[in-house]
Formats: sequence, C-alpha cells, structure tokens
Amino acid sequence: MDQIEIIRAVSNVMDALGVAVVSIGMLWGLFLFIKDLYTQNSSDAYKAFRIQIVRSLILGLEVLVAGDVIRTVAISPTLMSVGVLGAIVLIRCFLSWSLTLEIDGRWPWQSPPKD
Repeated sequence: MDQIEIIRAVSNVMDALGVAVVSIGMLWGLFLFIKDLYTQNSSDAYKAFRIQIVRSLILGLEVLVAGDVIRTVAISPTLMSVGVLGAIVLIRCFLSWSLTLEIDGRWPWQSPPKD
C-alpha cells in the first residue's frame, strides 16, 4: 500500500465517521426524545431533540470537512480541487453558523446575553 492509498483510506474513514456521527446522533436524539415525552412536557422534549440533532450535525460537518481537507491537500492539491474545497468549506461553515444560530439564538461571534 503506497502513501496515496493510505491517505485515501484515511479520508474515507473520516467520511464514514462523519456520517456515523450524524446518524448515531440522530438516533440518540430520537431515543431521548421518546424517553423525554414520558417524563417532560412535549415542548421541552422537542427543544432537547432539536438541540441534539443540531449538535450531531455540527460535529458531523466538522469531521466531514477534515476528511475533505485531508483528501484535497494530500492527494490532489490542484487549483481546481482547492477551489472546490474552499466552496465546500464555505457552505459547511454557513451551515454550522446557521445551526449554531438555531441552538443559541445568536451568531457565534456575538457574546451571550447577560442575565
């Protein structure tokens, strides 16, 4: 196995890990949602479910970006592939910021509200 094949295998593992993080996070959130429906009111259970989903999506996006960076930088560092990587990272950053806004009710660069 040469170096390129190892790097490709590592980036594939990172992609699979990213998908697993999102999938397991969604399933875990669904499990907790069903459990919380019996112990809390439905709006609190729904809020906790949404937060769990968003957290798993953000973490999964970060792992997927890492896999893309490894693949692009180590395997094919052409101007076109770096440009595509930049576009992917921009889209995923926007998604992460939007999801953070969904959880916290503020942008990541804003300070939290004072009580």
